[in-house]
Amino acid sequence: MKVKELATAAGVNPDTVRFYTREGLLKPTRNPDNNYQHYDAEDLRRLRFARKARQLGFSLPEVRQILDQADDHHSPCPMVRDVFQQRLADVEREIDELQQLRKRMKTALAAWQDMPDGTPDGHTICRLIERWDDQAPAKQVEE
Repeated sequence: MKVKELATAAGVNPDTVRFYTREGLLKPTRNPDNNYQHYDAEDLRRLRFARKARQLGFSLPEVRQILDQADDHHSPCPMVRDVFQQRLADVEREIDELQQLRKRMKTALAAWQDMPDGTPDGHTICRLIERWDDQAPAKQVEE
């Protein structure tokens, strides 16, 4: 298969195929007659695998490491589980942080509804930000 044929078979654009080739995840051969890169079924399998792994949040170096372990006939599954478990914990922490930020933003927006606009006077820049949490429990916004 040529680049475009592999891209079509994998449901990606040709630039994606070229990128993964440059990164060494795909190993095409060269056609001696025209010097075109030629991809086979193994490249298609690796490309599909790489896309799925990326969709699950694995980084490119992690995908490379998984493929390298598989190429060396070692099961990458234990590493995949460990990385994925850590990644899930990171995502859950980020979600918690974003939910806290969302709550602060809603609280601030509710407080700002009743605050007058101010002009910078050398002592303030934007009263909304500088004073949004000055008031004791202002309107708490329901989530």
